[in-house]
Amino acid sequence: MSNTGDTQAIQYLKESIAAGKHWYVSLLEAIKLWTSTEEDYNERHYCYLIDNEAFDWHVLAERLCEEISGLIPDKELVGLLFFDQPPIELSEGEFKKLIGNAKYQAYLNYLYGVLMEEILILAITEEVRKRRSGLGLSEDNSIVDEVYRHIYGATQTELVNLFRKERNYPRRKSMSLGELKEFMYWLFKQRLKRCDKSRVASDTKKALLKLRFYMKLKSRKAPQSL
Repeated sequence: MSNTGDTQAIQYLKESIAAGKHWYVSLLEAIKLWTSTEEDYNERHYCYLIDNEAFDWHVLAERLCEEISGLIPDKELVGLLFFDQPPIELSEGEFKKLIGNAKYQAYLNYLYGVLMEEILILAITEEVRKRRSGLGLSEDNSIVDEVYRHIYGATQTELVNLFRKERNYPRRKSMSLGELKEFMYWLFKQRLKRCDKSRVASDTKKALLKLRFYMKLKSRKAPQSL
């Protein structure tokens, strides 16, 4: 265990569930108590706070669920971890109160700086594909570079190399999921520096609309039974 705060968070989680509180509410309250920004556990590296700014609460939820796996209904566990479907509906205010204001603000950084950045890239990719199709052009590997140039002013390879150079990361042919999230957050910051406010607002709106569309699709695909 990384530190006393994390030990207390896990202890609270188990005791709260044992006392009869819903496991999801207990989980969010334990997240509020958690203090480590990253840790190595069971031969896996967990990064909870990207760039000390963006809180990936889902990764911490996955870590804590390992501690109470036998106490969670399988259907609810799969729904949360694989389909991002919480077992009970909470308002934004309730969620914020349960995980605490500091972690909630950091979660918003993750939402807009990582998730929304991924969605924006997908949205622009769809636009480029439609435009190419309308012009009768075939789809090839250059579509990725066209998308990244449109958003960030450079190719994906150029941006990855710059990102790794700034972070002193070794060059590899692939990225881990953790590095990919960090790269997305880095891209988000690059876009804020490069684009004017109206362009940033337009891109954000475009990503939000696409996110809502994907969320509707995901809700339809969520498992009804196991």
